[in-house]
Amino acid sequence: MPRKRSAGALPTLLFALLVAKTASGSDLLQVYREALTYDAQYAAARSTAEAGREKQPQALAGLLPAISASGNSYWNDSRFDSRSSSSIVPNVTVSTKSRYNSNAYGVNLTQPLFRWQNFVQYDQSKLLVMQTEANFAQAGQDLILRVAQAYFDVLVAEENLRAVQANKTAIAQQLEQAKKNFEVGTATITDTYESQSRFDLATAQEIAADNELEVKRYSLRVLIGKDPGELNRLRAKAVLDPPQPAGMDPWVEAAERDSFVVQAQEAAAEAANKAVEISRAGHYPTLDLVANYNQSNGPGQMGLGEIDTTTRQIGVQLNIPIFQGGAVNSRTREAIARRDAERASLDNVRRNAALGARQSYLGVVNGLAEVKALDAALVSSLSSLESNRLGYEVGVRINIDVLNAENQVYVTRRDLARARFNTLLAQLKLKAAVGALSEVDLERVNALLEPP
Repeated sequence: MPRKRSAGALPTLLFALLVAKTASGSDLLQVYREALTYDAQYAAARSTAEAGREKQPQALAGLLPAISASGNSYWNDSRFDSRSSSSIVPNVTVSTKSRYNSNAYGVNLTQPLFRWQNFVQYDQSKLLVMQTEANFAQAGQDLILRVAQAYFDVLVAEENLRAVQANKTAIAQQLEQAKKNFEVGTATITDTYESQSRFDLATAQEIAADNELEVKRYSLRVLIGKDPGELNRLRAKAVLDPPQPAGMDPWVEAAERDSFVVQAQEAAAEAANKAVEISRAGHYPTLDLVANYNQSNGPGQMGLGEIDTTTRQIGVQLNIPIFQGGAVNSRTREAIARRDAERASLDNVRRNAALGARQSYLGVVNGLAEVKALDAALVSSLSSLESNRLGYEVGVRINIDVLNAENQVYVTRRDLARARFNTLLAQLKLKAAVGALSEVDLERVNALLEPP
């Protein structure tokens, strides 16, 4: 028979679960999804994209019929004076007054049949929407990189603080040992002074490292709107993969072709070319289908009765521009200059995309080599530290040798952590350079992390 749970057991269990949940680490993917809904920069990009998508329906309106209605109602007070100049009845004045209401209303329809600038504007609007979508896609990639950068900065700062604290602890132990050796006469006071100096320096480094960690955590908080808590850390044995394909040229070619920045500028350059056609269309005639329906009523002659008038019209209206003061030619020259500027910007964007791909590729390749070298250096530094400690105990090494070896371990651990995270970030930047960075890539990096 199962035992009955006590009344206080359930609240205790819920509290334990809450504490466990609070203490659990936040992973990279979770932080990214929170940034999607909170980050102000990405929210602005989303709204800008929504506004840019409206360019196409606005341009389409220039090809569709325009219908308008109008109406009026007037209250009239009129007076008619007639003076006779006849010799039979001289100087006789006849006055007639009338007060009446007149009304009119109408409906007008205009359907463009040939307006070349409207057709070109519609084609241009498609390019502007393409530019908008490419810019928004780039904003999404930038958010991934900003989240990853802020997340890794916190992890590097935490690793730096842990290394500083471990170094401080080791120096404190060495300081205590130096004091004991001095007391028993096996060491000079110099060893104590050296250890104390290193300990004071380590204390200052700890304060600086703690301050840097707080700054990095706040930078991450700006992206997600809350304290992220403990973050998942990179596994000690995590394997960082080399770029695929392994050569640099395919990445450079893809960046020049597929980068979202390049796509956006290509659309902008083509849209500027369409703007030249729109300006030149100021010389072209326009042809519209026009239909009108008008209804009016008012009094007849001398206020006798009412007259209702109905007018129906349908036809075509041709407008041929002849001279507009040179404005069309000026706007065309302006559009040509802007088109040339956009084309030059496209060349610059492609070159920068290629440069970015090269830098990111080298960042990954050289980062992997640096991580491998620092892994080996850490093993050597730990071995050197143990040897110096043993040598100090038997009298073949002095205190400063041990302190230097401990500091070398600290520096190597810090550099190794930074190199690993820089390599991961370079991998993400390389995918972004070719317009291929997505949440899937963030999931792969997230799989390399583990709870603290």
